Formats: sequence, C-alpha cells, structure tokens
Amino acid sequence: MVKEFEDTGYWTLVLGGSSGLGLASALKLARHGMNICVVHRSTRAELPEIEDAFAQIRALGVSFLSFNIDVTRPESCATVIDALKQQLNSTGRIRCLLHSIAKGNLKPMVDADANLMSQDFSLTIENMATSLAAWTQALHRAGVFADDARILSFTSEGSSRAWKHYAAVSAAKAALEAITRSIAVEYAPYGIRANCIQAGITDTSSFRKIPGSDTLEAFTLTRNPNHRMTTPQDVANVVYLLCKDEAAWINGVVLPVDGGEQIS
Repeated sequence: MVKEFEDTGYWTLVLGGSSGLGLASALKLARHGMNICVVHRSTRAELPEIEDAFAQIRALGVSFLSFNIDVTRPESCATVIDALKQQLNSTGRIRCLLHSIAKGNLKPMVDADANLMSQDFSLTIENMATSLAAWTQALHRAGVFADDARILSFTSEGSSRAWKHYAAVSAAKAALEAITRSIAVEYAPYGIRANCIQAGITDTSSFRKIPGSDTLEAFTLTRNPNHRMTTPQDVANVVYLLCKDEAAWINGVVLPVDGGEQIS
C-alpha cells in the first residue's frame, strides 16, 4: 500500500471518530501514513471497544491522539489545539478536519413539548452543524492548518427530504451543508477547501437509532442499483481521495457517495 502521507507531518483531526464513518475514515487515512487525532464523547461502557479500535490505528505506526470530551465546549477545543501544537512542532500541519458528529435527537414533532422541541433542535444543530464552523475558526486562528487543507463533513439525503422523527437532524444537515459552502468561499484564500460527503444509507449505530431504520434498509436494497447498502469503507475511501493532492480543486460541493442510490 502506498503511504503517500508518511513523512509529510500531516494530521487529520476527526470530530466524532470513535465509530462508524469517522472511525473507518481514520483507519483508512492512517493506513496511508496520516497521523490521527480523534475527539469523541463516549460512555465508560463503550470505551473498551473504542480503545481496541484505536489500538488498530496505533499499530499502523502513525502518531495518534484521542480526547473523550464535549466538542461543543470552547475549552475542549483549546485543550485539543494545545496538545496538537506540541505534536506538530514546527513542521507538522493539519491536512484534514473531518466532522463526523452524530449527536442529535430523533423525536416526533407532533404533540411534542414546544420548549423541549426547541432545545432538541438547538442541541442537534450545535453538535452536528455549527460546531464545524467553531472548530474551523479556532484551528485557523491557531495557524495549524496545512497550506492545502481539507475540511470534510458527512451529510445525508435527509438534509432535503422529510423522514419521520428526523426533523432536528434534517435541519442540522441542511445547516451543515450551508456552513460548508460558506467555509469553501471565505477560507479559499487561505488554501482551505471544504466539502460535504453525502453518504448513502449506511448500517452504523447512528443509523440503527433512526425510527423505521429497518424499513429504510429494505427500501435501499431495492432502490440502490447495486442492491446493497453503502458501507463505512465506501465512504472512507472517498475521504482518502479528497485528502490527496489531486483533489485540491474540489471545493464547496455536496458529493454523493452511494453507488447511484439517489438517482435511482
């Protein structure tokens, strides 16, 4: 395997990389020589499995950091940046900021308490959308981005479709796409490219929490021209491609990674 990121000093900072698409992407990039920093929020019961996964990254011979903290707190961001600066020294830089946070509420809008529903929207949008803008700004101000940096995030078809109980996440995904477009325009002069990856229906722990996920899975198997669901590895492969030098002119797009699912 070609390790084109080896000896470059490049790092990927993954927000929400303890499972699913974020973890698969971290592993893929590490196999190609990328140093990895993962920020996640996990329970004590989840940690043994997560540490096993992180051990796989370390075993690939790259530098690795992890933080089990709340990404929405400014002090968390400051802690991570300080630790990264010590690792980066004078030559290392963050090549990729990968946003893979899946913390949101999946509740019906009908008969919901108005105040609680408002809080659900605020929490979900903060975690799954506006946190990308906050971390981008903080990393840029800290001067740790590479000259040719990539900001990537995961959206879904639900950003433009209405699924039951998906309202808060749908709003967050739509906001995430809008924020990404703005980052793509405003940070372009600094060598930063920003894109969203719209993954097809993927069997992850977050997907299984969606009410009616079994129905969505069955529909996907008939709708997708390949008659299978998207896998985390499918998505990780595209994260890797977008981190390569050759992808430098891709900026401000929502890229479907679904095997043709959305056009079928």
